Amino acid sequence: MPVADRAKQFAPFSALRGLDAALEEKRRALERSGRRTLSEESAEALDRRLRGLTPGVRITAVYYRNGEYHAAAGAVRRVDGVRRVLRIDDTEIAFDDLFEITDDQGE
Repeated sequence: MPVADRAKQFAPFSALRGLDAALEEKRRALERSGRRTLSEESAEALDRRLRGLTPGVRITAVYYRNGEYHAAAGAVRRVDGVRRVLRIDDTEIAFDDLFEITDDQGE
């Protein structure tokens, strides 16, 4: 048997196609958490922080989307009170999905 054919014997293969993807999706589903509710004080503090934002300020926003919490860091591009949307670089976040806003110094 030629050397090249011997190497093929030990090449990895997946006996069950799609198993890895299915296991990854199951893991992600188990990690998803329910939406946490803000206390009245936390909601008021978030609202004050949101009103004080100006374009160009660098922040990190924690928000809830598709069953998971995400963090977006970058410069504020727009705070749209009519559409109730915060835009950080290329990410649009609905006000209702916001959980926390911190600036670069962690305040």
